[in-house]
This record gives sequence, C-alpha cells and structure tokens, in this order.
Amino acid sequence: MSAYKDIWYESDDGLKLYARDYRNENAELTLLCLHGLTRNSGDFDDLALALQSQYRVISVDQRGRGNSEWDKEVTNYQPARYTQDMYTLIDKLSLENIVLVGTSLGGLMSMMMVALRPDIFRGVVINDIGPVVSQAGLDRIKGYVGKSKPVESWEDAVEQVAAVSGIAFPNYKGKDWERIVHRMYEEDANGQLVLRYDPAIAEPMANNQDNAVQADLWSLFDLMKNLPLLTFRGELTDILSLDCANEMRRRHPDMKLVEVANVGHAPMLDEPEVMPVLTAFLSRL
Repeated sequence: MSAYKDIWYESDDGLKLYARDYRNENAELTLLCLHGLTRNSGDFDDLALALQSQYRVISVDQRGRGNSEWDKEVTNYQPARYTQDMYTLIDKLSLENIVLVGTSLGGLMSMMMVALRPDIFRGVVINDIGPVVSQAGLDRIKGYVGKSKPVESWEDAVEQVAAVSGIAFPNYKGKDWERIVHRMYEEDANGQLVLRYDPAIAEPMANNQDNAVQADLWSLFDLMKNLPLLTFRGELTDILSLDCANEMRRRHPDMKLVEVANVGHAPMLDEPEVMPVLTAFLSRL
C-alpha cells in the first residue's frame, strides 16, 4: 500500500496538475513541499516518510514536471504562475496551518505565497535560496536545463547526472546517484528513458524573461519577518551566497541558518544535519 494518495486537480487555466498527499488525519500542521526548477514531488519522499507520523505532508509537481501536464504557453513557466497553482491546490484541499518547505525555486515561491496570503502559514523552511540569487549559479543552471543529451540506459543516465551534479554532491556514490536518477527519469511508451520535465521550462530563463527569476526579492522576504523561518544552506552552494544568507539573518533575527556540510545546490534534506533541526523547528510551531 502506498504511503501517499495521488491528488489530481485542475489549474485555473485548465492544466491537469498532480501532488502527493502523505495523509495524517490527526495532524495539526500540513507541510507543503515545493521542489526546485527541474525536479518533482519525489524529491521529498524520504522527508515525508520520516515526518508523516506527526504531520500531513503534501509534495507537488509544478506544471511541466513529474505527473503534471506540460504547458503549451511557455511564458507560464515562471514563479508567479506556479504560485497561483499552489493557491488552487490549497483552496481545493481547504488547507490551513501550513508550513512551506521550498527548495530553490520552491523557496522563491514561498516568499511570494507568504506575501499574498500570510494568514494561512505557520512557518517557512527555505532550502538553499535567498532574495538574491548568485549569477554564477544561474549561469550554471542555464548551461544544462533543457539541454541534456538522450540516454540509452539507466547506467547512462546515472553517468550523465553525476557529471552535471557531481560538484554539488562530492560524497555521492553509485547508489546515491541511482536514487536521484530514478526520481528524475522515467520510461516513455517506447521504453526510452526521458527526463520528467518539459525542456521548455528553461526558455523564460534563457530569454531573460523579466519574471523568470526576479533579481531582488528583499521586499517579499521582509514580509516574512513575523513568521518562524528556518534556512538551510549548502556549504558548497553557488546559489545562496554567504553574504545574502547573513543579510537574511540580519533582517530576520529569529531565522535559524543551518549550513549543510560538503553539499552544494541544493541539499536533498536527507543529510544528517537536517532532520534534528527540522523536527525541532516544527515542534515549536
């Protein structure tokens, strides 16, 4: 029996979208988990299983990722549009007392969501992103998103992903990469391995579309000052600079900042440092 229930819902512009619901009927808090640019709901499976006994955990596939439908209108692949989709899901499920858990893109979305409807949130966990995104990291991401070469086998996929992401996870071994790759790829109807995202998600970023990645979100970050905030930063990250992280802590003195050792962008949240801090943070809420 699956640990989660499949949720299918329709966006306000007609796309069929998907989320996983790790249900807990007695939970007072719901963790809404928002993945990074090219990722999907599977990234949070380990975290959800570890926390399901105490919390309801919902992890989503943004449009163009995982089981969610691809968007023919490429300009919709931007954070404000994803944020609206999340409010559609929240309203469909009548969610309240929400803790946002946002990795990378999901962290940017978290800032936007709190700005729009702060009353339904109890806390925020941001994973390796800040109001200012380092240009070096953006350039690296632009270099690979939507440009992956076709793979012939699972072994080939592991080799390709490790070549691209090895700098962020220098301690990963074969089984670690296999776990990641099986979340990133799937077999299509012809038995061909394909990435679980629409390559077109890269186009707004590549074309420097103004709303694809906003340059400065300090005004939105400041609106979270009354919410409990936990931020994880990969020691080797090229996305969340130490200067930006320190400024976040200056502006939000109650923010807890945790550095995840020997990991780049972005921690998978299964690292040894993460769960003790995360469970302590959630228990306060």
